[in-house]
Order: sequence, then C-alpha cells, then structure tokens
Amino acid sequence: MKEYVMGNGAIALGALSAGINLIAGYPGTPSSEIIETVSKYPHEGLHIEWSVNEKAALEVAAAAAYSGARAMVTMKQVGLNVASDPLMSLAYVGVKGGLVVVSADDPGPISSQTEQDTRRFADFCRIPVFDPSTPEEAFAMTGHAFSFSEKYKTPVLLRPTTRVCHAYAPIDVPDGYSPASYEGFVKDTKRWVIFPRLSYMNHGMIEERNVRIGEDFSGYELNTVTGKSQKAVVTSGVSYTYVRECLKDRQDVRVIRISTPYPFPERFMKDALAGVSEVMCIEELSPYIEEQILKTAGRCHMDVNVHGKLDGSVPHNGEMSTELVAGILGEYLGTDLKMGLIDTSDAPDLPARPPVLCAGCPHRASFYAVKEAMKGRKTVFCGDIGCYTLGNAMPLDMVDTCLCMGAGITMAQGFAHTDPDRICFAFVGDSTFFASGMTGTLNAVYNEADMVLCVLDNSTTAMTGHQPHPGTGRNMMGNTVDKADIGKVLEGLGVKTIYTVDPLDLKASVAAVKEAAEGKGVRAIIFRSPCIALSKPTGKCLVDAKKCINCKKCIREIGCPALIPDEGHVRIDRDLCTGCGLCAKLCPVSAIGGRDE
Repeated sequence: MKEYVMGNGAIALGALSAGINLIAGYPGTPSSEIIETVSKYPHEGLHIEWSVNEKAALEVAAAAAYSGARAMVTMKQVGLNVASDPLMSLAYVGVKGGLVVVSADDPGPISSQTEQDTRRFADFCRIPVFDPSTPEEAFAMTGHAFSFSEKYKTPVLLRPTTRVCHAYAPIDVPDGYSPASYEGFVKDTKRWVIFPRLSYMNHGMIEERNVRIGEDFSGYELNTVTGKSQKAVVTSGVSYTYVRECLKDRQDVRVIRISTPYPFPERFMKDALAGVSEVMCIEELSPYIEEQILKTAGRCHMDVNVHGKLDGSVPHNGEMSTELVAGILGEYLGTDLKMGLIDTSDAPDLPARPPVLCAGCPHRASFYAVKEAMKGRKTVFCGDIGCYTLGNAMPLDMVDTCLCMGAGITMAQGFAHTDPDRICFAFVGDSTFFASGMTGTLNAVYNEADMVLCVLDNSTTAMTGHQPHPGTGRNMMGNTVDKADIGKVLEGLGVKTIYTVDPLDLKASVAAVKEAAEGKGVRAIIFRSPCIALSKPTGKCLVDAKKCINCKKCIREIGCPALIPDEGHVRIDRDLCTGCGLCAKLCPVSAIGGRDE
C-alpha cells in the first residue's frame, strides 16, 4: 500500500512498521509531526506521549528499552542538548530493546537558535547515526536503526534535516501495524545501574564495538557509489539529492554517498576512493565527512586532494540548494551545471515578510501592558523560546535577551544580582514554563532574586503546532487529565506574590505590572488568554473615519498586522482582525471600536 506522506510522516510510519511499543518526545520544528502522525494511526498497545521536555522523554523511553520494548524519542537538534545527560549515560549502559532517538537538524537555521550538527553529537556520544536523504530513505532507515540498535545493544540516532522532514514522497507501507512483543524488565544491577567501574569497562567495549559497526556500515545498502572518474563528489543527507539533480545520470563523475556518518564506514570509503585523485565534499552544517575522509586518507596513505568547507569551497553556514551546489560543482568540474536548471533570473524578488505575532495575539497585549507600566523605568526584559520571542520586533521591542529554553528566568536573576537598580522581567510561555521554567523559578526563590516573572499562558504550545502540555488537561493518548495549575505550581515553588490577569484588559494588566514592580523578591504575573488559533473571533473592530485623526498611534504602538495605513488613513483588515480590542483601548480619540460581524 502506498501513502503520500511528509518526511516526518515517513519516520512515523517506519516506526509503526518496526512495531514500536512507546514513542515520546517534546515538540520542536522540524520534528513535531512525527508523534502527531503516529497518533493518527491505529495504535492499540502503543504508548504515545508529549513529555514535559526532551530529557524526560528519553528517560521514559530508556526504561521501555531496558524492558526489551522498541522505543522512539523525537526532538530537534537543540532538544538533544536537553536530553544529552541521559543519552551520554545510555551510550555506556546500553539497551535491550531498540531505542531510536530522532534529532532533526535545522540548517539555515530556519526555526532554531543554532545550526549544530547531530553527526558530531553521535561521535561525541559514541553511538551510531543514520542520515537520510529523502522521505523514502527516512522510512527505510527507521527500521534499519531499530535493527542496529538491538544488534549492538545501543541507542541509535536518526538525523533528518528540515528539507527531509518536510518533503513529501510516496511510501510503500504495510497494511497494518502491531507493537512488537518483548520480554519485560529483568533485574540486573550489574547491567542497569551505572557505576564508575561499569562505565570504565563499557567504554572499552564501546570503542571495540564501534569498529565492528563501522565495518558493518561499510556494507550498508544506502552507502553507495556511482560513476567512474578521478574526480569524486562525496555527499550526504539532502545534499545528495541536490548533487544528483545537478549531475543527472552522468557517469563521468564518481558520486559517493554516506548515509551512516558515524561510526564512519572507513573500508567503504577507502574502496570508493580507489583511483580518485580529487574529492569535493558537499554537506550541510559542519565538515564532518570531509574530516573523516582526511583521517581515512591519512591512515591509509592515500594521495587524494580533499575540497570542501575547510578550504572555503563550500560555505560553513546555511542550507545547501540545487543552485548553490551547481555553482560549487561547476567550478570543481570546469563546466556550467546551471544551464540545466530553471532560469529564475527574471523572477521578481519575494516580498519581505519578517515574522510577527499574529493579529489578536494575547502576547502582544501582555508585552504592551508591561511596556506601558514601565515607561521611564530602568528595566531589562529577558525573553525565552516560543511565539513570544517575536516580542523583540518593533514597535514592541520587548525582548532584550533570548538564549535557550528556560534561560529567561535564570538570566533575569543574574541581572538582578549584578544590577540591583534595574527592574528585571522574565517572559516565559506556559509550555516552556513546564518544560524548563520551574527549575529556574525555584532557583530564584531559593537564592532571593528580585525579579518579576511573566507567564504568558495561552493554553497551548503554539509555536510548534498547538501540541498539548500538562496545563491543557489532555494528553496524546486522547485522555482528559487534571490540568496543572501554573498559579499553584508557583505557590508550591515558594512564590508568594502572584497576579493573574487577562492581558486584553489593558487597564487591569498595567495596574498589576505597576504593583508587581514595586514589590521585592520573586513576583509573578500570569497573563492568561487563549491563543487566537484556538478561540474563534467574536467579531471585528472598526475604524470610525470621522473620528480618526490619523495619528497612527495604534500602528506605532502595537504593530498589529491587522492595522493598515491606507491612503493617509488607518483601516482594519477584517480578514486578520480577531476583535481583541487592544487597539481600541489605546486610541486617543476612541475612533476604534464596535463589532463588524
């Protein structure tokens, strides 16, 4: 049976085909659709969960793998940092059932803080990694990853990148899915309890085992060589598809594809480079394969000239593309490869569309309330990861720092301890609060920080597609559960001053911020209003042209995309307006209001 699916859907179907018993993860673009796809298929006997963060997800999955079950964990590349503590230990302890960790890399980066490379993480952890080029390969490699995991009793990384995750392709899939049978957990403290002696012994075993895996990978079906020439192109991941698109079916260039970057298939590469004098490495992110070729050439005393990122032939940052690869290979091969591509030279430039908060987003109102309340005061506004990072855009300009998930809360403490005259604010979303904000909040209380914590509670994980979290009252198994109350959690962490306001009530919100700013210690304001994607508009706002004095304060102050200058006046785009009424509250002549139903 064929299904036309996204790359993430292909990974999900690959996992279902492999008989997974448990899948857990934390949403993060470009990986989020994997768990969501799994949940849409019949999954009796399979446990599915969005965990509170990646560390929790991996530890849940590790126990399943200790029991002999097949488990998958999904995250994006920066989420792997959060999961690195259990992953490093799992590499030493090992597993019994297959454990596949999907870490989706984001060259560009398109929606991430970094361009980090999961292949290097695999090398660092000393565990195998598979690098698919297409959704079809992602489907196949998912099954292969489970097999290798069980064969070598190790976690295995699957590393799709954004363009593989979000590409579409027809996939041959089974007619039905059923979880694999497994033995269950067998107590064995010598195996499952990590102690220095066990780590010492297992470290030696891992290094010996990885040599065998590298040899195994040298015969892996998706490590391929085509064409014959003294000039070779070595590539991997989605870059392989760009190379193939440029070279078509040419056989006068040797194309070497590496689908298993670590442990590096050295014998395969040595054989593939026989008779080759020059190599061009086309890969995204770090020059990982390029470095491995240089090591292989050195160990095997091969006379080969290697080009790539290290000599400036290939850019270090950003994504590859067919056009970019055509230019690189054209110069390398001394031919014009761009002639075969579609000519887009006469295409108009795309309009500049910087990311902004949605029209009617309650976060805009929260930021504006704090901004209004703190006019003329010495402040710092520490942001976090989520939709509300967009609060940095003009005219709001309300995010002074953004480092990583949860860091806004702890960074506000650092500012408070080193600049006591400054009023320190930290903004965090509800999902991020549960994922990585509670620890920082407790740290603030314990270490007597002077700060204001603003929890922007829109009742969803909006940035990655509205996944549920502990505060939504539902989980991925389709069950209704008790909601985690952020106010009560804050109380439990020792926060004594807590305000809860609707950010669309501007007057009450400004008053709450002013009062909180005058306090001492850790104070919290919960700005609670649902995401506009979850709540249907009750009407639209209107501009009374007779009253409007064309001051454009509404546009200048909040920058809502529904407010548009039109022939010297302001009008409201009714297709974008949600009727939140924030603009009406700041209009100096009350020219905005009403409900255009």
